[in-house]
Amino acid sequence: MTNRKLPLKDRIKIDRQLMPEQDAAQRAGNFLEVNLGFTEQIALLEAQRCIQCKEPKCVQGCPVMVNIPRFLEFIVEGDLPSAARSLFGDNALPAITGRVCPQEVQCEIQCVRGIKGKPVAIGYLERFVADWARAHAGTVTLEPRQPTGRKVAIVGGGPAGLTAAGELLKQGHDITLYEALHKPGGVLVYGIPEFRLPKQIVEDEVERLIAAGVKVENNVVVGRTYTLPELKEAFDAVFIANGAGLPVFMNIPGENYKGVYSANEYLTRVNLMEAYAGDSDTPVLRSRRVAVIGGGNVAMDAVRTAKRLGAERAMIVYRRSLAEMPARVEEIHHAQAEGVDFENLVAPLAVIGNDQKWVSGLKCQRMALGEPDASGRRRPMPVPGSEFVLECDAVVVAIGTRANPLLTATCPDLKLNQWGNIETAADGMTSIPGIFAGGDIVRGAATVILAMGDGKRSAKAIDDYLMGGN
Repeated sequence: MTNRKLPLKDRIKIDRQLMPEQDAAQRAGNFLEVNLGFTEQIALLEAQRCIQCKEPKCVQGCPVMVNIPRFLEFIVEGDLPSAARSLFGDNALPAITGRVCPQEVQCEIQCVRGIKGKPVAIGYLERFVADWARAHAGTVTLEPRQPTGRKVAIVGGGPAGLTAAGELLKQGHDITLYEALHKPGGVLVYGIPEFRLPKQIVEDEVERLIAAGVKVENNVVVGRTYTLPELKEAFDAVFIANGAGLPVFMNIPGENYKGVYSANEYLTRVNLMEAYAGDSDTPVLRSRRVAVIGGGNVAMDAVRTAKRLGAERAMIVYRRSLAEMPARVEEIHHAQAEGVDFENLVAPLAVIGNDQKWVSGLKCQRMALGEPDASGRRRPMPVPGSEFVLECDAVVVAIGTRANPLLTATCPDLKLNQWGNIETAADGMTSIPGIFAGGDIVRGAATVILAMGDGKRSAKAIDDYLMGGN
C-alpha cells in the first residue's frame, strides 16, 4: 500500500465508501459473515475523507479513547504496520469492535464530516486495519513489562474481562481469567451470531492473550466452584466482569409453553453449541414461523438467526415504531433485506398453545404512540379493540437481561443497587477494597465497547491500587 495523499480540497469531495456485503438472498440461508470488508483501495479512499481536525471530537466519542485521526493518517500514508500498532495500542479488540460497535452513535456522530454529509466510516476502517494485522502475524505483539509479583483474578471472559486481562498483563501482573462456559468470549461467542462476528476472530484474540501469559480456566462458575471471598483471599485484586445474563420475560400467560425461548438461550444454543448442526447435543427448534419480541440488537440477531435456520416467516414484534427501535440502523437494514417481517406498534398479550402445550400463536394488541416517557421515546398506548392473533410456532423473548445473583449471593458485603447490579466508584472499585467490577454487571445490559471501556479504566485503577497509586 503506497501513499497517495490528496490535497484537502480533493479529500472533501470524496463520498463515503460503501461496505461490500454478501447478497441478501444468498446470506439469508447461511451463517457466513454479511459484511465482506474494505479492500486496500476502498480503505485508502475512505481514510482520505478524514480532515485531521485540530480538536478531534471523534476521540471523545470513543469509550476506549482510540486516537482515530492518527491511525487513519497512517492508512493514508500507506503505513499499515504503524496504523495497526497505533490502533491496538488503544483498543485491545479492534477486529471485534470494528464489526459490532455502534460507531454511528459514538465516534462517527461526532465527526465533523457528518455536519454537511456523511461521517468518516471509522468502524469499517478499524475493522480493515485489524484484519490486516491478523493476516500479517507478528505486526502487533503483546509484550508485558517485568513481572510485578502481583496476582489478579478476572471473573468472566467477555469483552470487559478480556480487555482488563490484556491491559493488566501489559503492566506485568500475573493474570488468571475464570470463565463459566467451556470457552471464553462471553457475549462475543454466545450472543453475537457468526454472520456478524466470526468466532475465529474471538478465538484468535483469546489465543493472543494466552500466548502472552494470561491463564484461562474454563468451566469455573464463581459463586459455585469458588466464592468471591475465596478469590479475594488468593489474589491481590479481583475484577468482576461476569455480565448480566439473567433473561427478562414478559410475565404474560402462556410464556411457559414449549417453543418459548429467551434470546439468551436461543442464541447460545446456536452460536456456542452449534445447534444448527444435525448432530448437536443442544438442538434448537427449526420453526416455520418465529416471533421475536423486542427491537434491540439482540432481537435482530435472534430473528436473523431464525431466518437462517429455515423459518418461512421470521418476525420482529415491537411495541413502538421503526423510528424508536434501538437496534443499529445497519442491523435493521440487513434484516429487512434478508426478508424479516416487522410487526411494529404491536404488543404481546399472551402466548397461545395447543393441547400438547406447544406454541401455536401470539395474542397481540395494536399500539399507538403517545407522549415521550422517561427514555425520551414516545410511550406506546394500547388501541382499544385491536386484539389479534399472530400465527407462530416459536417465540423468542428479547426484551433485555438483568444481573445473575449467583456470584453476588456468595458475598453479602458487596454493595448492590436495586436491580442487583454491583455498585462501584468512578474507578470501578466496589464496596470491598481490592475488588473491582465493570461491564454489564455494573451498568446493566449495554454494548461491547462500553464494557471494554470499563475494562480499560478499571485495569488502570487496579494497577494504581496494586502499585501504591491512588
